[in-house]
Amino acid sequence: ALAVRVQVTWDIGYLNISRDGLSTWRAIGANGQLPIPPIYVTQGDVLELTAINHLDMPVTLHAHGLFQRNSTYYDGPALITECGIPPGSQFTYIIETRDQSGTYWVHSHYRMEGIDGLRTALVILDQDMSLLDEYDEDVLLTLEDWGQEPNNDLMERLQ
Repeated sequence: ALAVRVQVTWDIGYLNISRDGLSTWRAIGANGQLPIPPIYVTQGDVLELTAINHLDMPVTLHAHGLFQRNSTYYDGPALITECGIPPGSQFTYIIETRDQSGTYWVHSHYRMEGIDGLRTALVILDQDMSLLDEYDEDVLLTLEDWGQEPNNDLMERLQ
């Protein structure tokens, strides 16, 4: 199969949510959605993930578990491999998938943004589909744990 460029754009912004039915607070989503839908690519594809930052703080993204051969500048840790995407700006991450397949995740690596919702599964389908008839179905299950206040507020209060 030929590799393709898979283009995904995340318009990152705040959303008011209520996970417990008792309180509403500000979380972070993409394209007005939370949870953010999973990203699916096939091994060998190149994922172009454009992040448009509408938050009031920087954003960095990290493809958790993926090899960053010759691309450590895309690894996401704020102020270590990159400065972060300033508010009102955008940046496109180029993520190659030629060496890996499986289920990973993409999440923010700035403060507590990932815990406040800026995360999703990244599924890299194996080019070799020989095991396809070995199972009935794939099920992607992600879990989350929500507190009673945004985690950035909690982090500041605990310092």
